Amino acid sequence: MKRTQIQLTNKQYKLLKELSAEKDISMAEVIREAFSFYSSSTFTIVRDAMIRDALSIIGKYNSGKKDISKRHDEYLEKAFKEEGQ
Repeated sequence: MKRTQIQLTNKQYKLLKELSAEKDISMAEVIREAFSFYSSSTFTIVRDAMIRDALSIIGKYNSGKKDISKRHDEYLEKAFKEEGQ
């Protein structure tokens, strides 16, 4: 295990201390449980959705240009200039 240090608001600290006493476990264990829950649910779902969305557009659009991989910066600059006019 790695040791780390965090800063909590007074309200967060009070709640952490209450949860720790209620569950009869250390405050560190409450934080580890909370992090495990958060990282296994929210982050994974969001990351998986982002990856799925990104992969779903591959090959979906066609610029009609054969050299876009080489000149993408030029095309992007031109598009921004045209948009700003």
